[in-house]
Amino acid sequence: MKLWSVLGNSQKLDGGAMFGNAPRAMWAKWAPPDEQNRIDLACRALLASPLNGKTVLFEAGIGAFFEPKLRERYGVVEERHVLVDSLAAAGFQPDDIDVVVLSHLHFDHAGGLLAPWAEGQAPHLLFPNASYLVGREHFERAKQPHPRDRASFIPELVGLLEATGRLELVDGQYSKMLGKTVRFHYSDGHTPGLMLAEIVGPEMVNGEPHGGVVFCADLIPGRPWVHVPITMGYDRNAELLIDEKKSFLADKLARNVHLFFTHDPQCALAQVTQDEKGKFGTVHEVAELHARTLTA
Repeated sequence: MKLWSVLGNSQKLDGGAMFGNAPRAMWAKWAPPDEQNRIDLACRALLASPLNGKTVLFEAGIGAFFEPKLRERYGVVEERHVLVDSLAAAGFQPDDIDVVVLSHLHFDHAGGLLAPWAEGQAPHLLFPNASYLVGREHFERAKQPHPRDRASFIPELVGLLEATGRLELVDGQYSKMLGKTVRFHYSDGHTPGLMLAEIVGPEMVNGEPHGGVVFCADLIPGRPWVHVPITMGYDRNAELLIDEKKSFLADKLARNVHLFFTHDPQCALAQVTQDEKGKFGTVHEVAELHARTLTA
């Protein structure tokens, strides 16, 4: 099996919102803001093939589905659908994708499922042969969003996914579609039922898989958020997220599971470390994956 990091459309969002209660004097060192206080963010997907005999795309980024006014409002940089170009550069077309795994359905993680915006054209899915995996709890949230995060969802997307007849709602650690090759973890601090997909590593130690890769989604958007107290203003429950993140990182450190970041502009993959004071960090940072073999 090989892994590719696949860039989608990039974004510029308010740095204060992205770093919650961290002071600007701190976060500006990690992510220098522009004159509008916005920081650069990637929307990076992970491609794995063959995984359980399938070509699997983990998330789809924000895409180009917004009309021009909303594209400007939400800081989407490119007009074209960058994910499609990135897939082509890796040797894949939308028709080649067998499975799309979605951590959650916020537009910056699922908008890339849709074809680019065109005047007078209704939203439609871009991956004609794909099955879709979404956590059941989160899918219910997407059907009935809370007023606090309603704007983060694409109203038409739930119906479009259901209409395919290829939607699997995942309840536990494993899915029917991917079997024991992908193990799911869950988090509620950012949004209810956030589903974190771990591509199971090649080693087993005391009955536990070691050496895999986990898609961190919005539990840990990038390296600065590996520091446990750092959360986003967008998180629904920052204290719960901090507790979840601490347990998540301790588990991944113990099992040598590498972290894959969706929003970090410079880093796709890193290994977890912890210093003598208990602070988590990263080493062996990798900017891009190009047909990388998953090894222990």
